[in-house]
Amino acid sequence: MKIKAYHKDFDYTYTLGVFETIELLQNKPDLVLRVYIKSNSSKNKGIAIINELCKKNKIDLIESDNTINKLSKKENCFAVAIIKKYTLSLDDTNHVVLVNPSDMGNMGTIIRTMLGFNYVNLAIIRPGVDVFDPRVIRASMGAIFNINFEYFDSFDEYIEKYPQHNIYPLMLKGAKNIHLIEPDQQSHSLVFGNESSGLPDEFLDYGQSIFIPHSEKIDSLNLSMALGITLCHFSKDIFKSKEVLR
Repeated sequence: MKIKAYHKDFDYTYTLGVFETIELLQNKPDLVLRVYIKSNSSKNKGIAIINELCKKNKIDLIESDNTINKLSKKENCFAVAIIKKYTLSLDDTNHVVLVNPSDMGNMGTIIRTMLGFNYVNLAIIRPGVDVFDPRVIRASMGAIFNINFEYFDSFDEYIEKYPQHNIYPLMLKGAKNIHLIEPDQQSHSLVFGNESSGLPDEFLDYGQSIFIPHSEKIDSLNLSMALGITLCHFSKDIFKSKEVLR
């Protein structure tokens, strides 16, 4: 198998770093085709973990500076794993819905933030970022291998498949302040728009639209920041009961 620079039409993708490679090997080892490491990577503590996981799962571990240098321009990339692409469906717990997301760095950050608040279902309304792009995987620090994601051609297609969810579009024109929303027991969908334009006005007609108040010194919050605030609010009752909180 000749490994080339990533293209979205490929049936495989790859990790670009030790941490995300470990996350992949721990969560989806059956999809890993092979792992490459650099010749000078032995001092990296994660390489020993990768070696153990590859042995445990009978995955080829190959030392190849050329392969890694071809796939990554970063000098601190010491491991690359080649993985088969896969498809998933969402479960019936809470969802995050991104409508036409376009920024790869934001996508990775969003996925990692979701996992931090125990949201493991991501719906993406096309057109949208390719979650298998190695830049997204790297930005997520491997969190992508711990979540479910599913693409839809329209928001109506999404709600047709998951009609039982309460819908909460996050909008500058939202009808209700987020701090006045009490998280309910029914499964919900938190809906966010594109980084540059947000959600169109038609989303005011879906469920309960909400807004995050902020000072007049800015016109809006960054998408990943708005998502973090929203997930924190909607998960507050769950985390109040956790002993880990101080």
